Amino acid sequence: MRISEVGTNVYFWLTQRHSAVKALFEIVEGQQGYFTAKQAAEVGFLLGSQAHHVKAGNWVRVERGIYRLARFPRSMEEQYVIYSLWSRNRAAEPVGVYSHETALSIHDLSDANPSKLHMTVPPNFRRTAPTPEVLVLHRARLAEDDVERRQGFAVTRPIRTVADVAALGHQEFAEQALRDGARRGVITHRQILDLRKRGGHPEWFDRMLERYSA
Repeated sequence: MRISEVGTNVYFWLTQRHSAVKALFEIVEGQQGYFTAKQAAEVGFLLGSQAHHVKAGNWVRVERGIYRLARFPRSMEEQYVIYSLWSRNRAAEPVGVYSHETALSIHDLSDANPSKLHMTVPPNFRRTAPTPEVLVLHRARLAEDDVERRQGFAVTRPIRTVADVAALGHQEFAEQALRDGARRGVITHRQILDLRKRGGHPEWFDRMLERYSA
């Protein structure tokens, strides 16, 4: 092989590598430093090279098939991104939405401080790998209006969150969240009225909604 051909090949390899690094960084910017093996492969990091990047200290393996760029700034919310990526369906799309007490904590509504992460997934959600111990899965179909998209994860909106914790019988959290949400304007009078009209609530929660919708 001629020297000129060697130089061309090296230039081509460097160009490809730079393009892959740039594309991966664009992904992790929206996911607080995290990415999946599939996402890395799609932008040019073949499976064989992924183990090299972990060994070299460029990537940190945090869960099966989930990595973090080692030098990416840490975040207070990054654990939510990790398990959102874990909730990928067969199309490799995250379908888990943080809900119940975890959503209360994310929205800073009530005194809820759960030791586990509560996540709502579709009824037909399945993973071959075991569910991480930190997760509590709830199964339900969520309307798009029930979901708030954040950087790298999704969470139920405050009014849906209140309905979810009430359905589990958590009266104190529901009361606190309604009061705090109404005071801060993240739960509106119209939303409370609509929730009450929907019906099917525990009697104590229906009375609570009546009070706050008066």
